[in-house]
Amino acid sequence: MEHPLGLAPGKIIAVHLNYRSRAAERGRTPAVPSYFVKPTSSLSWSGRPVVRPAGCELLAFEGEIAVIIGTRAHRVSPEQALSHVAGYAAANDFGVYDFKHADLGSNLRAKGQDGYTPVGPAILRTDDPSKLWLRTYVNGELVQEACTDDLLFGFDLLIADLSRLMTLEPGDIILAGTPAGSTVVQPGDVVEVELEDTGRLRNEIVSDDHKLASYGVQPKVTDEVRAAAYGSAGAPAAAEAAKPGVLDEEIKEALRSVSTATISSQLRKRGIDHHFIEGVKPARPDLRMVGIARTLRYLPLREDVFAEIGNGMNAQKRTVEEIQPGEVLVISARGEHGSGTLGDILALRALRRGAAGVITDGGLRDSPSFSNLELPSYYAVAHAAVLGRRHVPMDSQIPVDCGGVLVMPGDVLVGDAEGVVVIPPRLVAEVARDSVQQEKEERFIYERVDEGASVDGLYPMNKAWRQVYEEQEHAE
Repeated sequence: MEHPLGLAPGKIIAVHLNYRSRAAERGRTPAVPSYFVKPTSSLSWSGRPVVRPAGCELLAFEGEIAVIIGTRAHRVSPEQALSHVAGYAAANDFGVYDFKHADLGSNLRAKGQDGYTPVGPAILRTDDPSKLWLRTYVNGELVQEACTDDLLFGFDLLIADLSRLMTLEPGDIILAGTPAGSTVVQPGDVVEVELEDTGRLRNEIVSDDHKLASYGVQPKVTDEVRAAAYGSAGAPAAAEAAKPGVLDEEIKEALRSVSTATISSQLRKRGIDHHFIEGVKPARPDLRMVGIARTLRYLPLREDVFAEIGNGMNAQKRTVEEIQPGEVLVISARGEHGSGTLGDILALRALRRGAAGVITDGGLRDSPSFSNLELPSYYAVAHAAVLGRRHVPMDSQIPVDCGGVLVMPGDVLVGDAEGVVVIPPRLVAEVARDSVQQEKEERFIYERVDEGASVDGLYPMNKAWRQVYEEQEHAE
């Protein structure tokens, strides 16, 4: 069936890593672009369902920009390259990670399935694609947002690079890479991709009722593959925290009900002594915080580096735009107190994206405004200066130091009026359970002391007091 836009590519070429935010998420930045080819039979359009094969669980979207070649390009220079472009369109580079093991590098069965390259619904024609905005939505919620000024390799370089060794023909499509935020979707989900004001490319995920034949390669999932599919290949802890039950509502409610002091004692029992973020205070002592870490690293100011990467949609702003509901923005500022590291506008944006809190071991700008934000915020000092006075916003979703504590992407953070503790995801369930139990026991002890009892044999409880406590618990 003919594509509604009249597209008939001879080849579809996709770039592996091409947005700085995605490179930071993956934990590696390529020096030159690399590619894979998708079959033209994978081409699809807006409104057509995307099918997840039977027996698979890790179908992921990747909102991208399709560069559509208009005239034959062979050995063209970067300066000439854009003159060979017919236009640009929203695209989605779907892939099933369950088949990643089958065709490493080529992605043939993971990304080459029928309908896995929807493009449309309209073509954008412009002479200057340097500031185009790409947005992806899942069930109406914004999950990816990036400007083409975040590209590692511009469209002109991609065309020139490819045309050195092959001829690009009219209708050929180059998928220019996806920004951070790609993740797994489920049957029933609707994924939409939007390029500027050309409308939304819309595809619903459906499951295949036809059982996969037993011959040929079969789906295979490992922890590493699952982490990559969920967008956290460089942060296994984040993938672990994303699994059902690790930080579900019951666990979150338990963590909200106990003090950081109690959690601290439970972590020490498990050999985790370095867990309390030192030197920070809450802007709103009345708010409790429970969430999963999304990290951001600042490095010392170097003027030429800041001029190159510190302005516009820098790592700070990109990280705020990538925050997912329930995440805590953790800013590593090296304990430097000579400038602000976050202001109220970006904090408000984080809140609107569903952030569970923010922490910086540096300065907080616009600090009086934070008293009116319903966002748990922890900071070292108040400082009016912008971050460019002392910092370069460098990268995100990597292990960082904040307040003398190592924070991994995906760690669980709990904050109260006393401060913030960091919990490894693998310990969250048991720490939450035992903290609740500890506070029940300490409440019993407190009441007995209030009645005049001596702490001798009561704190901690000896066998006799333990029996009294258990009898009271049983009676209740």
